[in-house]
Amino acid sequence: MYHKPSSIQELPFSEEIACGGYHTCVVTNEGKLYSWGSNENGCLGLGCTDMVRIPQSVENCFLKSAVSEVSCGWKHTAAVSDGKIYTWGWGGANGTFFEDGHSSGGQLGHGNDFDYLQPMLLNLGDDVRALHVSCGFNHTGGIFEYY
Repeated sequence: MYHKPSSIQELPFSEEIACGGYHTCVVTNEGKLYSWGSNENGCLGLGCTDMVRIPQSVENCFLKSAVSEVSCGWKHTAAVSDGKIYTWGWGGANGTFFEDGHSSGGQLGHGNDFDYLQPMLLNLGDDVRALHVSCGFNHTGGIFEYY
């Protein structure tokens, strides 16, 4: 079956899109973050694990500044806002692949394997500025500036 691509009417013009295993996020021109998809382990950052079929605004206390970048892993997400990284979703505790020999967690960078249903600030210290973030299947990396 062939489906013709179409624009998503619910979204303002967007600068960036990132796709994970079963979820998608976009950053708009105004720096607002939207997400939709399966939401397994809270990877959409909406405070729940319900499937979302149309884009929803990720509104959280971390949104004091515009989001400049977003990246999606398999079931986790990371964003840069005002030089800080926020991560959420699958931390490894629920539904891990440990039995299959894969990662048992840690991809959120909070020192545990908890799932976070909302964006959580990654503690990098006061003398570090995040420039970029990138999520892989079950890992996250960043480029930082130290001052």
